[in-house]
Amino acid sequence: MISTQRIIYCVNPDCTNPMNPAGESVCGSCQTPLVHRYLWASGSFSAAISPGTKVLDRYEVITQQVWLDTQPGLPPTVPEELPTAVMPYLRLYQERLHLPEVYGLVHTEEAGADDILLLENVPIDETGNLYPSIAQGWEQATAVRQVYWLWQILQLWKPLSELGVAHSLLIPDNVRSHGWCVRLLELHQTTATQKPTLQDLGQFWQPWMASLNTPLSPELENIVQQMCSTEAELETISTQLNALLLASAAELPLNLKVAGATDIGPELRHNEDNCYPMTSSGLDDPILPRLAIVCDGIGGHQGGEVASQLAVQSLKLQMRALLTEVGEQTEIVPPDLLQSQIEASLRVVNNVICACNDEQKRQGRERMATTLVMAIQVPQRMPTPTTSGRQLDNAHELYLANIGDSRAYWITSDSCQLLTVDDIVATREVRSARSLYRPALERIDATALTQALGTKDAEFLHIAIQRLILEEDGVLLLCSDGLSDHNLVEKSWQDYVIPVLAGEISVEDAVNNWINLANEKNGHDNTSIVMTLCRVSKGYLVPVTESSLPGGILKTEELEESEELEEPAELEESEEPEELEEPEYSFAESSQALLDLDLTLDNLPDSPIPTPVKKPTPRKPVVLVGTLLAVLVGGTSLGLFALWQLNPQGFQQICRQLPQVMQPICPQK
Repeated sequence: MISTQRIIYCVNPDCTNPMNPAGESVCGSCQTPLVHRYLWASGSFSAAISPGTKVLDRYEVITQQVWLDTQPGLPPTVPEELPTAVMPYLRLYQERLHLPEVYGLVHTEEAGADDILLLENVPIDETGNLYPSIAQGWEQATAVRQVYWLWQILQLWKPLSELGVAHSLLIPDNVRSHGWCVRLLELHQTTATQKPTLQDLGQFWQPWMASLNTPLSPELENIVQQMCSTEAELETISTQLNALLLASAAELPLNLKVAGATDIGPELRHNEDNCYPMTSSGLDDPILPRLAIVCDGIGGHQGGEVASQLAVQSLKLQMRALLTEVGEQTEIVPPDLLQSQIEASLRVVNNVICACNDEQKRQGRERMATTLVMAIQVPQRMPTPTTSGRQLDNAHELYLANIGDSRAYWITSDSCQLLTVDDIVATREVRSARSLYRPALERIDATALTQALGTKDAEFLHIAIQRLILEEDGVLLLCSDGLSDHNLVEKSWQDYVIPVLAGEISVEDAVNNWINLANEKNGHDNTSIVMTLCRVSKGYLVPVTESSLPGGILKTEELEESEELEEPAELEESEEPEELEEPEYSFAESSQALLDLDLTLDNLPDSPIPTPVKKPTPRKPVVLVGTLLAVLVGGTSLGLFALWQLNPQGFQQICRQLPQVMQPICPQK
């Protein structure tokens, strides 16, 4: 049926006049915001349907294969038995930042034609236009972005190959970009005769090499040539491309400004949230503004509050140690090793909280735990001068970890991208290939957490850690569900972030404003927010802020391009290094006592962990310093990375000798 006037229905079931002209922002009858959900109709049959056609009296064909759901308040049609074509989308749900999701299906009556898959979370803007393909945007992209796109495609190669859909990365119109982010329109099954190889991927990239915008063009061309040979290995290519990406990013300036706050909310008596930074954090803390953490505690006032505070304080100490270790390296530390160290730190925190639960005989919902979303900007030093001849000290890497339903968003002047995947029942059902996402949300327990720090032993945790490169101006938002519930971030980001990016208000004021909005709209919960303003453009001026800041908000200084972590003051010759009293390896008698132990450790001077002296005194293991294994293995000055790389067998032997709760922190080589 050809539509004469495009109508969109209000999602409010109580609306008395739900029909509205498409393009309006709110319902003319009840003022409910209208949802314009554009979908990609997958398959050759859908490509033959003319624009203007209305399918099932619901889906309006805007352009070829771009459909608008004119009744977004109704559930899409989903068969009881999901077709095989849907399975890769479900199994790859963790990659939703890059891949589409199945919204529903449309049955076709044509003989031999498959049902049409309707895909959401696709590279289509809010007006129904496709984002450009990589090929279309290649010549206009910056040098860093060109290499970053290739890196993302390479990271998708393995998971897509394992599920037989790697051919999706070899179709020019299918590989698109939403700013920095590579996005695929749909997944294409690999046939028995295709079986794409790394050589095919290199040949697919080859035409782009003619219009590179990077002074590292010869190196990138060499990498692609290696890929085109039959001997190329994914790990080797990945290592070389990573080095090129970091060298390109390090040429950019980087300014960071971070602010955070937590609020009890208007309806609760206790705040189980915690975050870093906030007012209790010292302005001279050397890990500012590189570290941001949000935790949402579970288990009541004497449980969740303790768990979230313990996680924040412990991770501050461990991330400080990690940054110190990285700063001592003379070679690039690969992303998989940094990810394993961050994961190790989280497993340590998990097992400490879990042991408290076991000691106090907490069972079921009485067990204290916490969600977590954490971002750490790791300033890797380039081992050799770059093409500009400068020695650069920050390759713009940002590592992001999340457990539970606390979220991270990357927000620019024209988009808001959710970076994390919630650990809830609905997403578990999708990843297990038992349900599409929207039907899973209809479950009564859809938003119940499937994991959090402290509920079970670390070996059962599935920790999501990703690496991003900061190569554009934007805001990294970490928040608890006090803000993210009811899609409040997606609905309000333009009002609260664009003024920050425009320099009209400070990061601190934006955090305070967003806390107020959360209390107004989602007042049923505590709210924690940490915002980091990231600037890579030159000539940027920070807006002036008032000296008196809103309660619970920390003002921090800019991180200049050349700024490094403060070096510890040198000890006077006559001064002996102060010995810290470290406890025997045992858990405290109560969760509060354990928290006190962590606070004692965290009250070290606000500077990086000092370099060990030449003749160290043997030290006893400390539970909370998970990443600094130099402390754990007896105070040796041999760093974690050197030990892991030079003697992996000895490293694993040491790990096996650690107490049971510590063993999960040891990475595998």
